Amino acid sequence: MDKIGKYEFVAEPFHCDFSGRLFLGHLGNQMLNAADFHSTDRGFGMKYLMTINRSWVLSRLAIEMTEMPGQHERYLVETWVESAMRFFTSRNFRVTGSDGRVLGFGRSIWAMIDTETRQPTDIFSIDNGAIKNWIVADKPCPIEQSSRVKMTEKAGFVRSIDVNYNDIDINGHVNSVKYIEHTLDLWDIDWYREHRLKRFEIAYVAETHYGDRLSFYREQTAENECCVRLVKTEKQTGKEVEVCRCKLVF
Repeated sequence: MDKIGKYEFVAEPFHCDFSGRLFLGHLGNQMLNAADFHSTDRGFGMKYLMTINRSWVLSRLAIEMTEMPGQHERYLVETWVESAMRFFTSRNFRVTGSDGRVLGFGRSIWAMIDTETRQPTDIFSIDNGAIKNWIVADKPCPIEQSSRVKMTEKAGFVRSIDVNYNDIDINGHVNSVKYIEHTLDLWDIDWYREHRLKRFEIAYVAETHYGDRLSFYREQTAENECCVRLVKTEKQTGKEVEVCRCKLVF
C-alpha cells in the first residue's frame, strides 16, 4: 500500500458559497475525512482506536489555498504522515483539481488521547509503533507550519454564541471544523465579495461542550491579517477558558 493516500471528492453545490466555490469549512471536513481514510486503511485509524479507548485529536491545522474547487468540480486530497513523535504526529495535505493543477496545501498536528481520562497517550504504543512505517519525510509541503497564533490584549470583543446540537461531534465536544465556520462568520458577505481568504490557521487549546457559550475576540495583526481568540464560558461554573486561536490572511 502506498504511503500517500489519494481521495477524490466533489464540490457539490450545497457545499459551495455564493461565489460557487467550495466553503473552506467543507474543505477542512474533507481533509479530515482523508486523514481518517488514510489512517484506517493502514491500521491506526479511529475505527480501531475506539475499540481500545483511544482517539485522534486535532491540535493544529493550517490551510493555504490559491484557488478553491468550483461547484460540481472533482478534486483530489492527498495526505501523508510527515513525522511522528511520542505524543504528536504531523500530517500534510495537497489539494489538486480534476486536471491536476495544484489548488493548495494543508498542514496539521495531531495528538492521541485516552478517551476515558482525556489525557495524551503514547502514539508508538499502537501496534508497536507501526505509524513509523508510513512516514514520508521528503514529500514537499511548501506552506508555513501551523503556529500557536500570537495575540495581545488589544483584541476586541465581537460576539458570543451558544454551543448547540449541530456543533457536537462523535467525541462529545465541538467539532474541529465548527470553530472554523463560526470564525469565518465574523465577517459579513460583503467583505467576502471584496476579499479572498488565502490562509486559515487554527490552534486548539481546550475542548468545548454542549451548553457552553463561545465568545470571539478579534485583532488586526498586519495588513490583510487578523487573529481571533475564542473563549468559552462554562455553563455550570461560569469560568472563562480559552479554547482556540485562529489567524486569517486575506
